[in-house]
Amino acid sequence: MTLNIRLSIASFVIIVATCSVVVSQERKLKREQLPPAVQKTVEKESEGATIKGFATEVEKGRRLYEAELTVNGHSKDILMDRNGNIVEVEEEVAMDSVPATVQDALRKAAGKGTIGKIESLTKNGKLVAYEAVVKTGARRSEIQVGPNGEKLAHPQ
Repeated sequence: MTLNIRLSIASFVIIVATCSVVVSQERKLKREQLPPAVQKTVEKESEGATIKGFATEVEKGRRLYEAELTVNGHSKDILMDRNGNIVEVEEEVAMDSVPATVQDALRKAAGKGTIGKIESLTKNGKLVAYEAVVKTGARRSEIQVGPNGEKLAHPQ
């Protein structure tokens, strides 16, 4: 293969990869841009909350809609399908509100890092994990443990 053909193929692969990343990125929306079923779920779920914003993205070929809320001073993000069904909820929780086994597992996973925001992750109505932001020096990372503090087979 000539150098020009190899460069053309490499350029094409890079362009396709870049486009696929751009397609999967979150896009901000206004409330009136949400499907009617999603608006109805948002209305119900946001009672007593402050709405921070809305977004949409495609995950695994499926368009999902996100409502970012503040409830009693903490964040709560609700991910819904186009029919308004809640697919996932990420809700900020206090360290002292999670089971002791989860606290211990988060501290162990954080090592010498400082644990910041902690969220519970609920998928299809079932608590699947706790996620925490960890700061180690200037670096930030996320860690996850199972609902009982167990190590997860894969990230949720």
